[in-house]
Amino acid sequence: MPIFVYIVVKPDGSDGETLEIEQGAGDAPLTKHPLTGAPLRRAFSAPGLVTRYSEGEMKRKSADERCFAARGFTKYERDPATGVYHKTAGTDPNAPESFRKPRGNELLPHEDSLLHGESCSCAACRRGKK
Repeated sequence: MPIFVYIVVKPDGSDGETLEIEQGAGDAPLTKHPLTGAPLRRAFSAPGLVTRYSEGEMKRKSADERCFAARGFTKYERDPATGVYHKTAGTDPNAPESFRKPRGNELLPHEDSLLHGESCSCAACRRGKK
């Protein structure tokens, strides 16, 4: 059954609290609050439709790890206690099983060797070559 939005009409004619009431689509709109008897008016709102690309459907699909693996993606989830990311979906042999995200200027171990090779001219490497 659909959920309709109603607004309580205050004695001075201004809007009061908002209610969400589940009722049949063919039912007549309510005119009085079910508990207090205060006057109500139905407010128009966008319907909550679930379509292929709706926010709810996208959240549902992103929680399903088979969708990631079937499309060739790798999904990682962060362990809040250690800060390490662990692979939860995907079969890419080149993707690591776990990693730690660097903080600030910090480099990952494999990035350090890429940036500081034989031809590196940074101050730290120049000091080490002398």
